[in-house]
Amino acid sequence: MTWLRTPRVFLAPAVVLILVAIGGRFTLDRAGFPDLAWVDLRVAGLAGALAVLIADIARRPALDRATPRREGWLVATALFFLYQIASGLWAPHASRVGPQTLDLVLMAALTIAFYLYAAGDPDTVVRTTFLLFYLAGIVFALAALFINGPGEQGRYSAFGGGPNVFVRIQILGIISAVALALTRGRRWPLLAVPLFLLAAVLSGSRAGLLAGLAVGAAALLKLRHRLRAGPVVAALLLVTLAGVVAGRFAPPQFTGLFRERFVQQTVQQHYLSDRTSIWRSALHLAAGHPFTGAGLDGFYGYIGVNQGIEYPHNYLLGVAAEGGLIGIGLLTVAVVLWSATVRGGGARPRLTGLAVASAAFVALSSLFSGDYYDARLAWLFAAMAAAAATVPVAAAETRAVTGDLVPG
Repeated sequence: MTWLRTPRVFLAPAVVLILVAIGGRFTLDRAGFPDLAWVDLRVAGLAGALAVLIADIARRPALDRATPRREGWLVATALFFLYQIASGLWAPHASRVGPQTLDLVLMAALTIAFYLYAAGDPDTVVRTTFLLFYLAGIVFALAALFINGPGEQGRYSAFGGGPNVFVRIQILGIISAVALALTRGRRWPLLAVPLFLLAAVLSGSRAGLLAGLAVGAAALLKLRHRLRAGPVVAALLLVTLAGVVAGRFAPPQFTGLFRERFVQQTVQQHYLSDRTSIWRSALHLAAGHPFTGAGLDGFYGYIGVNQGIEYPHNYLLGVAAEGGLIGIGLLTVAVVLWSATVRGGGARPRLTGLAVASAAFVALSSLFSGDYYDARLAWLFAAMAAAAATVPVAAAETRAVTGDLVPG
């Protein structure tokens, strides 16, 4: 009799789940089939991923009940999503309850599915996820530079997505490059960082870049005692040199975008894309519906439908305006329980920290742009961080020796 080693988790769920998460809202009319606009590929993709995930979970060894995992954050998160969906019952007539409900159902399914998937083998899943986001960052950057080009505002993006989504893929590409370099002990993944930086700047997303700088500064502050002066100075000099070279030899459309978007609009004109007026409207709506909120998509139903504004462009303000104190309370409980779960990194401090940094970056970005579904990557990385922190390493090692052997 021969024995074959099988992987602890299948690769297929990771690929499909991440494709669904990165792809966003993709219906077949965007692929050139207007008569099939009702076909949402997210639903088909998630259904296929869940089918493979169920088969993957069924073949795993039984969980070790002696070491229970802290999953209260996941229960609170599910309750938060359910409350948001239920709030559609008292939403105004003009609200787009159907599409918004689908978004929340899919986001909840993505979060729970990715947690269950990562719990099977956090080490492999975290590394695979960062590798896939690293590759996605390269593909998106090259597509933006050589295929899609600049949009009407001169800002770059790829595959029909907006610049604010595009910049998140690029910053996550940088985090993924660092993660691969740390976990693999190789420096070659860092070679793509200049490409990611260039694409991120060309997106023109000031909020995305600011969120990336904030997370990077927090990481450096936490690791300050481990940093050596030589590499830090060399990295700063390299970045400065790259900036000088780019400013001297970059095409006019590149330098023009930087000068107009970051210097003239931001520094000189203090232009914030009307965010402050939108946020004031959301605050007024929250004050008018303090306890249960205006209902799902209530911001659009009461305000946006008349002013041509899709959403509040701030995740917390959106929850406050449409979910009230109950929605904010449930979200706060979920975040607090999750923070307690991942605090200290658990069994895998390095992998947990990288996943937390990714989740924090997307969460910060969601305070300036995007709707509920645009925050899906924050929930995905949060789920991965929780799995990495709570699944015991010893149990994973035991499965590698015994549970992964099947008769062939």
